Amino acid sequence: MSVAAQPRSRVTAFSAEIARNFGLKEEVVFVAPTPPKPQFAAIEFRVDEPHGGLSDPIPPEDAYIVTLQLGGLREKVYWEEGRQLGRYSRVTGESSISDLRREPRILVDTPVHSLLFYMPRAAMNALAEDAGAAPVGDLRFEPGAGFRDDTFAELAEVLLPSLRAPEQANRLFTDYAALALASHVISAYGGRDVARPIRGGLAPWQERRAKEMILADLAGRRSLDEVAAACGLSASHFARSFRKTTGVAPHAWLVRARVQQAMVRLRRRDETVASVADACGFADPSHFARVFTRQVGLSPSAWRRLAMR
Repeated sequence: MSVAAQPRSRVTAFSAEIARNFGLKEEVVFVAPTPPKPQFAAIEFRVDEPHGGLSDPIPPEDAYIVTLQLGGLREKVYWEEGRQLGRYSRVTGESSISDLRREPRILVDTPVHSLLFYMPRAAMNALAEDAGAAPVGDLRFEPGAGFRDDTFAELAEVLLPSLRAPEQANRLFTDYAALALASHVISAYGGRDVARPIRGGLAPWQERRAKEMILADLAGRRSLDEVAAACGLSASHFARSFRKTTGVAPHAWLVRARVQQAMVRLRRRDETVASVADACGFADPSHFARVFTRQVGLSPSAWRRLAMR
């Protein structure tokens, strides 16, 4: 199981419950807003050897799980509040919603592969408050039933590479994607518009401070929340304002900055491709090559040969 979470938080407690209930090994990747702020989390959940019994109940809490099926799910018995609600089958790409106040459980008698998005009400209301919207009421859904939501599916799958290769994760990107995913669910199923447009961008001092902080951490380990706080803004407000000011999201600006810095260093004869990759915040030379080629159209080595002529 791969988890997008934060240390010492309710998110890690929740992911530990999931791991214990299904006998899974837990792996934590840090990508969501920093405690003590309310958090969202993405969990890639896979059971290849089902134990055949009913999953243990998770202690009730005021939160939801929105699930995306990554593999087809054969007919499953679904329980809430100690009673069986029905049997459901879902195909790959379908989603479902569960209310953790109702103690949802399933019969684990066939393999399962899905992505879970954990949404505490406190985190949803913090996002709504930042957008000037009223608190989020109960999400609208049919318990246990699957449905198609292409927007949710596309945003959820964007997080998968970060869960599977945490050493290559761009913290600004994963935070941005998690906020977009949460905003969509709240708007689509909670009746609250939490993605209101920003009339103005960042003030000059905010833009300068944000870029300085991003450039000082090319590895991308600094969270969106940290940069936003230095500018006196919430993460969601900052992300929208940064995009309005620069034309790109914070994580995209970081990628450009990495590549530009790499171009400068590749011109130095004493630098190897591996040392440039490390200095510019890439996980390894292969990660560097993929990103550089996608941005520039040439591999780092090919670009260097042309630049050094």
